[in-house]
Amino acid sequence: MSRIGRAPVYFDNPVQVSINGSEVLVKGAKATQTVKMRPEVSAKIEDGKIVFTRNDDSKSSRSLHGLYRALVQNAVTGVATGWTKTLEMNGIGYRAAVKGKVLELNLGYSHPINFDIPDGIEIKVEKQTTVVVTGADRALVGQVAAEIRGFRPPEPYLGKGVKYSDEHIRRKAGKAGAK
Repeated sequence: MSRIGRAPVYFDNPVQVSINGSEVLVKGAKATQTVKMRPEVSAKIEDGKIVFTRNDDSKSSRSLHGLYRALVQNAVTGVATGWTKTLEMNGIGYRAAVKGKVLELNLGYSHPINFDIPDGIEIKVEKQTTVVVTGADRALVGQVAAEIRGFRPPEPYLGKGVKYSDEHIRRKAGKAGAK
């Protein structure tokens, strides 16, 4: 049996979980999320925890068992505390500002880049060079952070660009280092 799928998902008092057929609805203080499950895996609530079982031992059922457990765990964590990604901008003149529902980025191009902030995501700019992406949906937070990083990925020679705060950029010596 799947080690991940076998582990139950625990939830606290402020988080409410309900199961409607093949949907798991998770409500919390920050947001509400729904996880739609395939019929190969079923879930039930037992005194403060969600237990997942699969209907048979086919390969697809085994792979979905751990997947849906992880998706529901991410939803429970997201509505309780939220997910956060921090981005740092390194480069002369690189800065960001939030204007309403638009993130304005100056990343060394001849024009500023305007990024529309999607619903369910909150973006804060600290010190003009640090962008914090926060939300309840883990996949959406990661996608938005990846799109912002994609406007100017970090380069290995000078280290300029947008990078995650926990990302390490391997630096290269360049032409001067070969002599």
